[in-house]
Amino acid sequence: MRLVLIGPPGAGKGTQAAILRKDFGIPHISTGDLFREHVSRRTALGQDAQRYLDTGELVPDHITGEMIRRRLAEPDAQRGFLLDGFPRTVRQAEELGAMLPDTDGGIDAVLEFTAPEDVVVSRLLSRGRADDTEEVIRNRQQIYRNQTAPLLAHYAARLLTIQAVGSAEQISERVLTALKERGLVASQDESAARP
Repeated sequence: MRLVLIGPPGAGKGTQAAILRKDFGIPHISTGDLFREHVSRRTALGQDAQRYLDTGELVPDHITGEMIRRRLAEPDAQRGFLLDGFPRTVRQAEELGAMLPDTDGGIDAVLEFTAPEDVVVSRLLSRGRADDTEEVIRNRQQIYRNQTAPLLAHYAARLLTIQAVGSAEQISERVLTALKERGLVASQDESAARP
């Protein structure tokens, strides 16, 4: 199972990734975690990324892509993975496809977690972070929408849109239902019928 998780800040991707990781026994690969790991280990890639992180700039595609390429080559990712934070652009999606040439585009499904803006703003404000003002959060939501629209179009054939409102359990049930409907996960009836 090779899944990409997409959604605005506050949509609950991290929570769902933890549930899916457990359900499918595949690693959750987050670009944020990769950046932190490379920086803390002081790898060459981490030192390159640190220069951009220190100035608040986006880490360039070639650095992020190389971190992802190396992570996907590790043994635990051979049975599948959940990608969170990559790809963010069509160019990155094309790069990912080139990393995974053995399957049609390399990705089984792209899970887009959606929620009304007021819901995600409320969630993020409730975290109580000093830099999370309503204005900043709404600006991030707009940036997300602008950047992600072309990516959603690129993955249209593999896109599964999940309403990310409700309890974590309700949302994960929607994910499993969508994956079953797409034929990516066997329903319990089908798995029980297998010898």
